[in-house]
Amino acid sequence: MSATRARPAKPARRARRHDPGRRDRLVATALDVIAEQGVAGASHRSIAQAADVPLGSTTYHFTSIDELLAAAFTRHAETVAACFEARMRAAPDREAAVESLVEHLTADLLGSPRDLVLSVELYVAAARRPALRAVTQAWMLRSRRALETHFDPVTARELDALVEGLVLHSALSTDPMTAEQIRHAIRRFAG
Repeated sequence: MSATRARPAKPARRARRHDPGRRDRLVATALDVIAEQGVAGASHRSIAQAADVPLGSTTYHFTSIDELLAAAFTRHAETVAACFEARMRAAPDREAAVESLVEHLTADLLGSPRDLVLSVELYVAAARRPALRAVTQAWMLRSRRALETHFDPVTARELDALVEGLVLHSALSTDPMTAEQIRHAIRRFAG
């Protein structure tokens, strides 16, 4: 005679929260945290808290904080680069390209305190973190390619360096250059 044993009931499975946009939200939130607290204040914990997700979500989607920072800064760089590429494509000639470059600098890069802080945070962090240096390299390459629609490769590279220097100068100076001074510098350099 076999006795029928009652099997213990399986523990109820916890319902999973369907959140297909969580990874993207973490990237966007990382940019917000960096803009508010700097790279130094951006941790898995601070980003998860700001995104209102469990801490494990950040480590599920990103194996390291550098990977999360690289994804966030890549998004920032791609947004800025796409805008710049569109400006350069729309410029019918070199003269218009110079004006588009001035507008890119004064409106896109320096016109938004948040974007200015994000750019400077990326520059500084990339000096210490190789994963972020790859982001800056890709961004510089895209910028140079956009400039090459109107300038030779050597001039494009030099203009790109000038733009980066002007961004840092504006972020750090107590007396940053005006839009007219920036226009004059770019015109003088671009010939």
